[in-house]
Amino acid sequence: MAAINDLPEVLLSVIFSFVSDARSRNSLSLVSRRFRSLERATRTSLALRGNARDLHLIPRCFASVTHLDLSLLSPWGHALLSPSASSFDPHLLASRLRVAFPSVTSLAVYARSASTLQVLAPQWPGLRHVKLVRWHQRQQAQLTGEDFSPLFEQCPSLSSLDLSEFYYWTEDLPPVLQAFPAVAKSLSKLDLLTASFTEGLKDDEIRTVTEACPNLKQFLVACRFRSDPRLIGFVGDEVLLAIAANCPNLSLLHLADTKSFSNPWGDPEDDGFTSEDALISRAAMVDFFSGLQFLEELVLDVCQNVRDSGLALEALARRCPRLRVLKLGQFHGVCSAIGSQLDGIALCQGLESLSIKNSADLTDMGLIEIARGCCRLKKLHIHGCKGITITGLRTVACLLRRTLVDVGVSCCKNLDAAASLRALEPIRDRIQRLHIDCVWGDTENFEQVDRNFDLNDAADDYGEYEQRIRKKCKLDFDAADSSNGDGFWCSKSWDRLEYLSLWIAVGELLSPLIMAGLEDCPNLEEIRIKVDGDCRRRHKPTEQAFGLSCLASYPKLTKMELDCRDTIGYVLTAPSGHMDLSLWERFFLNGIRILSLNELDYWPPQDQDVNQRSLSLPAVGLLAECITLRKLFIHGTTHEHFMNFLLRMPNLRDVQLRGTYYPAPENDTSTEMRVDSCCRFEDALNSRPIDD
Repeated sequence: MAAINDLPEVLLSVIFSFVSDARSRNSLSLVSRRFRSLERATRTSLALRGNARDLHLIPRCFASVTHLDLSLLSPWGHALLSPSASSFDPHLLASRLRVAFPSVTSLAVYARSASTLQVLAPQWPGLRHVKLVRWHQRQQAQLTGEDFSPLFEQCPSLSSLDLSEFYYWTEDLPPVLQAFPAVAKSLSKLDLLTASFTEGLKDDEIRTVTEACPNLKQFLVACRFRSDPRLIGFVGDEVLLAIAANCPNLSLLHLADTKSFSNPWGDPEDDGFTSEDALISRAAMVDFFSGLQFLEELVLDVCQNVRDSGLALEALARRCPRLRVLKLGQFHGVCSAIGSQLDGIALCQGLESLSIKNSADLTDMGLIEIARGCCRLKKLHIHGCKGITITGLRTVACLLRRTLVDVGVSCCKNLDAAASLRALEPIRDRIQRLHIDCVWGDTENFEQVDRNFDLNDAADDYGEYEQRIRKKCKLDFDAADSSNGDGFWCSKSWDRLEYLSLWIAVGELLSPLIMAGLEDCPNLEEIRIKVDGDCRRRHKPTEQAFGLSCLASYPKLTKMELDCRDTIGYVLTAPSGHMDLSLWERFFLNGIRILSLNELDYWPPQDQDVNQRSLSLPAVGLLAECITLRKLFIHGTTHEHFMNFLLRMPNLRDVQLRGTYYPAPENDTSTEMRVDSCCRFEDALNSRPIDD
């Protein structure tokens, strides 16, 4: 310690600036007064998690903070700086914030009403990056554009606006952009990929936005793609060409149909084609790509058939040489794989990340050809591709062994959990992030899945030029440090796997995960589990527990997201033979107490008929048994006396109820936790002694 204290202050400041973890920085600040002052002087980002009523008590030691996040203040969804929600003068409170954080240029705030920005925006006229958050309904009496006018009026240097978690009416934004042309022209990033939209921006609104913001470099927008010329307001050829003409400097473009938000998984038994084709012509796509020569990241999730797209994607490869990230949804014919000549998407040879969703005619040969052409891929996600088998995916893993570290396999008919993991054996010692579906197939025959994959046989099936694939993969096998006689690795360990994402149907068990091939993950730190389905169509499970206890075999697992938001059931009385959601929550959470988790995000299941996502008494009781938790974020509601169970958790420091779904419940219509309830719980939580 003496040696560190003897270092010059300039050098210590540089060292401190490289520490990004908030808890590590807090620990440093407790070492000495010198360390505390250096930590405060070098902190550039701060997310406030205290109660909004205590904002006036903020110390004046964070003068270097440039990014300030006010969107997670308690109670969540608080109408910050609204006269009706605070006992202090909103203008005095806003001035106090400006004095405490004078250097802010980036701001995130929960703007429940227009008054929040009316008071807050004048405090930092130099704001360049703003993220607005709102899951509550927009006020009906509010004037058009009232949410955005104060921001554009008071912050002339604004260059980035993020509305991805902000519910508003799509007609609110275009008039404001037209009313403040100088600010609109200064915008370089505009994120309108709002998940709570059902229809997205209309075609004329997208034209207006892009005309007003010609200097955009990043544009993300939710919309509806046209499948019938009689439909008004939908996106077709004209809008695509308008985007390319109005914003030629785009480096990032995301166009996503809002239907992709509502049904993210799909049906693996589906043939992959939708009932209607998108009215997007090949010629328009070629012209569209030709006008975006600086493009580095492109997402087109159309949700309608885009057929014979290979030639257009070849134009994308020629016209956009900087392209590194590509995601396509409902594109067919992306790679024909005829002969040894590369075609279609395989010509995008600079790609580092590729996601292909619902490509009905993509086969093993097509995927192998893509791997041959896109040899720099670090990330590969395939979703809803029924033509991909273990043979094709395993060959791709061989070809991309030196680069591939992030893989997702979802909703593919021929790739259940065991088959996906077997296919990834060649890179399991390198992969860092993984998503699979927990579709178990015949759990009694996991070990009978073909482990002796023979590239010679694959080459015979695929043609002469595949002999080169076999030779390349054989060289990779021979170069492996630990391989057996047939060229495959003996180790079953996923040594570098740090993040695991799982999808599982409601009523299925998680416990076969270990047997399927993920028994040894020594460095797995974070897991996300998505539970999806309709409980109303399911009878009581034969087992008492979902299977969370099987995750205890991962020694470093400390962070979990358990997402049951798309699990639908009966919140009150269920019909005979069925369980209500409280019993389903008991099923899901049973066994969580033996996990050594530090942080948990939990989305309770919902009853759509009453728009209720509430934490039940059995769920709270089981969560309270997870005594290692320090952070618990519940994305729903519950009762105050249920929350008091959590006060028994000895290490719990941070708890919050977040209504991150649309529409979030209003305080005056809820019979559960309200503002006063949250304040009482937080006071009780913060008054407890904590060992560390």
